[in-house]
Amino acid sequence: MNATIRQYLFGIIFLAVSIYQFFKHDYLEASLYMLAALSFISNTLTGEPKLVAYKKILVIITWSLIIITGIVFLYVLQFKFL
Repeated sequence: MNATIRQYLFGIIFLAVSIYQFFKHDYLEASLYMLAALSFISNTLTGEPKLVAYKKILVIITWSLIIITGIVFLYVLQFKFL
């Protein structure tokens, strides 16, 4: 399996789990999984040859999503499971 396809697959899996959590009415975890899915997908888009003109903005978006995902993950750990 190609590494690019694998990252898109992880993004789709996180998106599916996010939809599942949304239907369970657990919006905090749904947002966490949605942010993780967007992080994986935007990270993969930075390597696409057709989007090389937008690489800088895609990298900025990717790192922003990764940082926000980490903050939301720590929030979920602190207030939901502890």
